[in-house]
Amino acid sequence: MYYIMLSERISSIFKKITYAALRAGRNPEEIKLVAVTKSQPLDKIIEAADLGLRIFGENRVQEAKQKIEKVTGFNLEWHLVGHLQTNKTKEAVRLFTLIHSLDSEKLAIVINREAEKIGKIQRVLIQVKLSEEETKYGVNEEEVEGLLEKCQILKNIKIEGLMTIPPFYENPEDVRPYFRKLREIRNSLASKYGYLRELSMGMSNDFEVAIEEGATFVRIGTALFGPRI
Repeated sequence: MYYIMLSERISSIFKKITYAALRAGRNPEEIKLVAVTKSQPLDKIIEAADLGLRIFGENRVQEAKQKIEKVTGFNLEWHLVGHLQTNKTKEAVRLFTLIHSLDSEKLAIVINREAEKIGKIQRVLIQVKLSEEETKYGVNEEEVEGLLEKCQILKNIKIEGLMTIPPFYENPEDVRPYFRKLREIRNSLASKYGYLRELSMGMSNDFEVAIEEGATFVRIGTALFGPRI
């Protein structure tokens, strides 16, 4: 029964992604769904993978490690979408294809060092804080270029774009200015630092608006799997 429900939810979300992209004059294939599995049991992840999902996002390194080691037989990408502490970096570099939450020069240096040790070019996104919320991580808008500049000398990091977590609003339209601002920041840096292709923004409540504003990754948990345990 849950398998059927999950299949229907996946189908519904992909339809919404497609329609949102077309409304914005975009190719739906530009948008990638990150299925966020924080606090979700292993069987739901396996069912989602069996239904064709290939990118999964986790907030915590230790929880991800336990899941990644048990979900085998699928060609999956795992993304870290939560805050990364420097003491978890070694494991994060080993486990994750893409880290969405680079938020300091110090963390960049540690990621680069750990990636160099295992001969990996670690793909990362810079997390940008666009609200005044104390609980949100990220660099301020005026700090993004400085962090990009400092990362140019780090040979084992590849910065592919930006990420943000805006405040939650019941009305998704209220979130639009945050998504638009992230796109504008990305575009303003593109001529100097090369095209930063990825914009990771939008979650279950507002991902359609995020796509209309340029999202390439949408991070969806509750709309796929239901409430967290």
